[in-house]
Amino acid sequence: MPTFDHTDLLLPPEPGQRALARELYALAATQPIISPHGHVDPALLAEDRPFGDPAQLLIVPDHYLTRMLLSQGVPPSDLGVPTRDGSPVETDGRVIWRRFAAHWHLFRGTPSRLWLEQTFRTVFGVHTPLGPATADALYDEIAARLAEPDFRPRALFERFGIEVLATTESPLDDLGQHAKLAADGWGGPGGRVVTTFRPDDVVDMEFEGWSTNVERLGERAGEDTGTYAGYLAALRARRAAFIAAGATSSDHGHPTARTLDLTPAEAERLYDRGRRGQADAADAEAFRAHMLVEFARMSLDDGLVMQLHPGAVRNHNRWLHARHGRDVGGDVPQATEYVHALAPLLQRYGNDSRLRVVLYTLDEDTFTRELAPLAGGYAALLLGAPWWFLDSPEVLRRFRETVTESAGFYNTAGFVDDTRAFCSIPVRHDVARRVDAGFLARLVAEHRLPMDEAAETIVDLAYRLPKRVFNFGGTNQ
Repeated sequence: MPTFDHTDLLLPPEPGQRALARELYALAATQPIISPHGHVDPALLAEDRPFGDPAQLLIVPDHYLTRMLLSQGVPPSDLGVPTRDGSPVETDGRVIWRRFAAHWHLFRGTPSRLWLEQTFRTVFGVHTPLGPATADALYDEIAARLAEPDFRPRALFERFGIEVLATTESPLDDLGQHAKLAADGWGGPGGRVVTTFRPDDVVDMEFEGWSTNVERLGERAGEDTGTYAGYLAALRARRAAFIAAGATSSDHGHPTARTLDLTPAEAERLYDRGRRGQADAADAEAFRAHMLVEFARMSLDDGLVMQLHPGAVRNHNRWLHARHGRDVGGDVPQATEYVHALAPLLQRYGNDSRLRVVLYTLDEDTFTRELAPLAGGYAALLLGAPWWFLDSPEVLRRFRETVTESAGFYNTAGFVDDTRAFCSIPVRHDVARRVDAGFLARLVAEHRLPMDEAAETIVDLAYRLPKRVFNFGGTNQ
C-alpha cells in the first residue's frame, strides 16, 4: 500500500502524541486493504484494459469533483459527464483537465483535494502541483504512467495491497463480469473481487421503472413476480446467485431507516397496489420499511451481512437528474431518525447474534444520541464508518470521539471507501488509518489505554474487524 510523502500527515501536532501516533500508524499502514463496500465497475478488473486519459479516469466519473464545479456554474457536460439523451458533451480529455485545473482553488480544505493530491503522488509518483499553469505538465505525466503495464487495473490492485474488493450490483445484473473474474481466479466465493446484493431498484416503488424492474426480476430468477410470494421467491433466488458469485453482504440505500413488521397479508396488499400503479408515497415508504425486516429474515437464512445506508434525498437537483441521470452529484443528506425507525426490526431480530446489520448515517448529529447507544445495546447491530458527505478527516475523528464512549471499537465495522474512483482506494484507507492512529495515540497519552492494546486495536480497525464482520475470512463467526 503506498504511503504519503509527509510522514506526519493528519497526525496530532502535539509532539508526544505524534510520536505515539507514528508507531501506531506504522502498524496499520502495512495491513492489506479490505474494501467491503464500494462502487467500482467490476468490468474494470474483469477486462483489465488500460485506463483512458487522465480526465476520463479521475474527473469525469467523480461526482465529488463535478458537483463542486457545477456549484460555481460549470455544467457537467463541460467536464465530459454523459447526458441521458446522448446530446454532445466535451470529449477532449486535455480540455476537461484544463477546465478542472482552472477551478482547483475551489477544493481548498476539502477531502477531495486531499485524496486527489495523494493519488497523484502515491499512485502515479507525480509531484507537480496542480493549477492552471501546470495542468498540461501534470496531464502528460499521468498519461505517460497510464500507458505503462504496471498501471493496468489488476497490476494496481496488487500494488495497492487490496485483499478483497466488493462491488455493488442490482438483482437484475447477470453477474457476467463476476463470472469472468471467477474464471480468471479473481472472483467467486472467497475471491479477491466479489459482488454485493443491492435490491433498491426492485424494492423502492418510487424508483423509476419499478414495476418493469419487478417483471425483469421474475424473468431473471425464473419466478412469477405477479404475486408477492413469487416476488419473495425471486429475491431469494437472486440472493443465492449472488452468494454463488462471492457475495457476503447485501446493501440497502433507503431514504429513511424506517422498518415495519407487517403480516404477509398486509405486505401483499401493498405489493399489489404497487403493481397496479396505485401506490402513493406512504405506501412506498411502508413497503420499503417492511422489506428491511423481510431482508433481515432472509439474512438469517442465507448469512448475508445486511448494510443499511439511509438518509440521502436522491436527485434533489432535478435539472441535473433530468439531464445526466442518477449518481452524478444531485443527492443531498437529510436528518435521519433511528431509535424509533429501527425498533420493529430490532425487536424482532436485534438480539440474534447470527444477524449482522451494519448501519451507516449521513447525519452525524445521531452519532452520540442514537447510533452508539443502539450499537452498544443490540447484538445484531454494528456501526459503519462515516461515508459520502461525511468521509472527511474531521468527521472520522468526531466519529471515534463520539461513538467509542457507548459502543466501543468492536461494535464498529472498520472503514469503507464507498467509491467509484478506483485509484483513490488506498488513499482513503490510509487517511482513515492515520486518523485512527491519532485518536488511539491520544488515549495512550491520557493513560486511558496501554500502548500494547492500542497497537492491537489499530490493526483490528484497519484489517481484522472488516474482514470478520463481512465474512471475508469464511463463515459467520
